[in-house]
Amino acid sequence: MSTLVLLVVLLLVLVSGLVGGAVIYVVHRSPSWSSPVTAGLTAVGVLATVVGVIVAAGGR
Repeated sequence: MSTLVLLVVLLLVLVSGLVGGAVIYVVHRSPSWSSPVTAGLTAVGVLATVVGVIVAAGGR
């Protein structure tokens, strides 16, 4: 694996942890977001957006 691929994988792992922590914080602070389906869809949507941006940037 090249260094760039390893850095992108590290970026995805760090962003996934950050998004997961943010969703956990929001669910803890706001009872209206406490539905597991809502929290899960929010986390998946944000991660899909981040991966889409990374793939789009890599295609240039």
